[in-house]
Amino acid sequence: MPRPSSDSPQLFEISERPDFGFERRAMADGLWPVAGLDEAGRGPLAGPVVAGAVILDPENIPVGLDDSKRLTAGQREVLFDEILRSALAVSTSSICAEGIDEINILRASLEAMRRAVHGLNIQPLLALADGRDIPPGLLCAAKALVKGDQRSQSIAAASIVAKVMRDRMMTGCSDRHSHYGFDAHMGYATARHRTAITHHGPIARLHRMSFAPFRSTPTE
Repeated sequence: MPRPSSDSPQLFEISERPDFGFERRAMADGLWPVAGLDEAGRGPLAGPVVAGAVILDPENIPVGLDDSKRLTAGQREVLFDEILRSALAVSTSSICAEGIDEINILRASLEAMRRAVHGLNIQPLLALADGRDIPPGLLCAAKALVKGDQRSQSIAAASIVAKVMRDRMMTGCSDRHSHYGFDAHMGYATARHRTAITHHGPIARLHRMSFAPFRSTPTE
């Protein structure tokens, strides 16, 4: 198996929008299928971290793929449906707040990506992972791409899938805990969220108790 590799951001100029260049070069080297990997939810105080893995159809790539953070919620929803319709394979996985507390957020993010790859119904020969780290335990070659969601359409697709899935999960949490406003901030440390925590306390198994300011704080 080829050794995993990582790149340096100083060696590359980030394009305005991601393209399929990394994937086509991999195809030329005999490394196909290629899966893009990304996660959503490393920074919030509450909720899971969710990873997406996507193998795009080279002949049917949705128009408008980009880093999910540079898209509106409406654009993400439209592209999410197009990705599910057109991609060769899509998989998601998540690690809950308790799991994050147990193994830390970086390891949880990488484990969620590993599980997402293993959940694909097509085995990739190469995984392109957003960031500086490669998930351990992959059964294929892998490459880490700094700002990969702005450089690779496969990673951009994975970022959209992960973000939409996580937002839907947090919206569901809002239905049960409406006074926290999860549907508005998705668990991030906004003023509204911090005020709700001050008034009501953190929620067991939903807030990340290893994150400041929760350590040793009683839960709801």
